[in-house]
Amino acid sequence: MFARMTILHVNPERIDEGIKIYRNSVVPEAKKQNGFRGTCLLVDRATGKSIAVTFWRTEKDAIANEENLYYQAQLVKFLKLMAGPMIREGYEVSFHSLEMQGGTKPGAKRKPVRKRKEKR
Repeated sequence: MFARMTILHVNPERIDEGIKIYRNSVVPEAKKQNGFRGTCLLVDRATGKSIAVTFWRTEKDAIANEENLYYQAQLVKFLKLMAGPMIREGYEVSFHSLEMQGGTKPGAKRKPVRKRKEKR
């Protein structure tokens, strides 16, 4: 698996607008791309730094959606929100483990995590 990381600096007062664009426009388009495996968006609301990580079956798949201009079309959606340069990096995913409980929307209720009893 291959991960593409895109770092954007968004005006902090417009971070919610950026999240909405990502959720409602970028992700549905990503799902149409060959080799797409998933994504996550990390944000620092105080600074506006945002990191979008997309996961692809192979590096070739990630490169292909740059060549077909999908990637560039998604970046254009954020131009009016940007407060600094964009950085793009790619990585081989050597290990991952992700367990989500409950929803991922702000304020979503999550299932309580059971504490394991310590062995004595």
